[in-house]
Amino acid sequence: MSFSNATPVLRVSDYQRAKTFYMDVLGFSVGMEAGEPIVGFGIFRVGKAQVFLTAGDGPAESYDGWRVYFYPEDFDGFVAALQEKQLAFKGPTTTEYGMVEVEVTDPDGNVLCFGKDAG
Repeated sequence: MSFSNATPVLRVSDYQRAKTFYMDVLGFSVGMEAGEPIVGFGIFRVGKAQVFLTAGDGPAESYDGWRVYFYPEDFDGFVAALQEKQLAFKGPTTTEYGMVEVEVTDPDGNVLCFGKDAG
């Protein structure tokens, strides 16, 4: 068995607020949205990465780790863009497993990790 990719599905408490964050802060664009009469699901893409956002009660409380791990093509440029937007984030940190990472928390508490090979 093999898989070509996987897409995270993140629950968000305020779909419009999450949409604004993923588009304006992280640079995603809307691939598709659905929901009647109120939009509550969307596919967001940037480069080869995508994430699904669905309206709900926010992230599950029992897990406080990352929800998504992204590999920006220009990691340093991405970090600079976060700084320009004055967004709070953790890192960059060099890990024991050979990555340099930053963590961003979205408005619903989903922790997103962005990394590059430390080599």
